[in-house]
Amino acid sequence: MHDRYPGYDVLRKRDTPSWNDATRGVINARLAIPATPQFLSAEEWQTLTAICDRIVPQPADRAPVPIAALVDDKLARDERDGYRQSGLPPLREAWRHGLAALDAESQAKQRRRFHMLATDLQDELLQAMQDGKLDGPAWQGMPAATFFSERVTHDILAAYYSHPASWSEIGFGGPASPRGYVRMYFDRRDPWEAVEAKPGEEDAARRANRHAR
Repeated sequence: MHDRYPGYDVLRKRDTPSWNDATRGVINARLAIPATPQFLSAEEWQTLTAICDRIVPQPADRAPVPIAALVDDKLARDERDGYRQSGLPPLREAWRHGLAALDAESQAKQRRRFHMLATDLQDELLQAMQDGKLDGPAWQGMPAATFFSERVTHDILAAYYSHPASWSEIGFGGPASPRGYVRMYFDRRDPWEAVEAKPGEEDAARRANRHAR
């Protein structure tokens, strides 16, 4: 995988004017979320973890973002979105129904639970979910395609990009308060922002990013 921001670690901004106490508190709490289920059952956790691994495969050269733990934390706090898509039950109920239904579909088609399948078979089931082709009784009338778009991809991607490791990956510096962002123009950057590596300029970008605070 090409490292677009080599040498950049957004956590170096922790004690600089880029982050205020509110940002530090939020990130500290996020990093402290345990990598074990607080809301889901052990079986639900296995299924969720397997889904996360297929929706967002992660690079092997860094510690993975604990996506399942972040989603489970959202469920434990019952942190809803302020709206609910028609056809879906509330947050917790939707995830419980969806995880159970996916496992039931996996058992019916492959005689094994979802997390035990080879990745190509997992992808086939997830594709069928996305296409709305899973409609067994375990779904209890909940549309599989809506669950996929409004809960699976929505919650998993939001969890992934809420983590500092992902911010470093995309060169994001966080809210930048109180410092703020000044050069709000196309192809412009503030001195404290990450430098994207251009072909042949990777070493220069790495040196600059080690000082991006």
